[in-house]
Amino acid sequence: MSTYAQQENWRQIQGFLPAEYQLKPAQEPQEEWWSWGRHRIHLDCYRNASAPVKVILFHGVGTNGRQMSTILGAPLARRGFETIAIDMPEYGLTQVGTGKPVRYDDWVQAGSDLIDVELAKDDRPIVLYGLSAGGMETYHVAAKNRKVKGIVGMTFLDQRLQQVRDETAYNLFMSRVGVPLAALTARTPLAGLRMPMAAASKMYALVNDPVALKACMADKTSAGKWVTMGFLASYAAYRPAIEPEDFDVCPILLTQPAQDRWTPLHLSQLFLQRIRHVPVKITMLENAGHYPLEQPGLQQMVSAIHDFCVEQACARS
Repeated sequence: MSTYAQQENWRQIQGFLPAEYQLKPAQEPQEEWWSWGRHRIHLDCYRNASAPVKVILFHGVGTNGRQMSTILGAPLARRGFETIAIDMPEYGLTQVGTGKPVRYDDWVQAGSDLIDVELAKDDRPIVLYGLSAGGMETYHVAAKNRKVKGIVGMTFLDQRLQQVRDETAYNLFMSRVGVPLAALTARTPLAGLRMPMAAASKMYALVNDPVALKACMADKTSAGKWVTMGFLASYAAYRPAIEPEDFDVCPILLTQPAQDRWTPLHLSQLFLQRIRHVPVKITMLENAGHYPLEQPGLQQMVSAIHDFCVEQACARS
């Protein structure tokens, strides 16, 4: 069973982060395994029984749980929170069982089930964080589960909107032809056919440092991942349990990198402007790219999420 202690890719990627965000061996999270259906899901954990809040971290389609631990899990743990970064099926070190191809719906269900597992241990408030596609996943999970106290997204992208598809897909051909083709293929025995996520999306805009991008693309458990037609189709067409006009579960924070060349602010605003029943706050991260490697954006992100979590904990008490 492979672990991040044995993997070099994430260490090469973290080498592009500021020194204070680079984990030394004694600072690495505890690695846990969670049996979920036919899968063995990998969790990066900073457990802290006295923490007032638990934060569950979701990666996107170009990252994995360890990359969430470096930029946020460890920094929040140092500030006294408990953090859990999950590798969703097909990504990171999660072991995928045999059977039907993994769908985006599985990601949402896994996130919801993990919340239930953690709430069964104690009743501390849970906040969700998601980067890139993980941002919208926080919303989808919260809408399904309805038990979290806050969600933080690095973009909220409703892929059902043609504008969002057009601006986040690799090109217009992939958006206008590739996505419908994936939907058709997903209904056939070829649903398990794979393609590089980098051919479907603007993975070239994951980070703004070209040398760092090469390191990210070399990681076959994150940016270099090949995904199935079934996953792509379900991701593009997923319908939330609650539409934004009716969402009343918890407050929302968008931490938007100011130099995001993949998912700029206006794409998230298309979705967030439809939220009417809960507070929505936007914090801009200066100088930061989509997966943020840069200061002061990284520090601004950690501070904004820390303050947001404290607010939710105080609201509970």
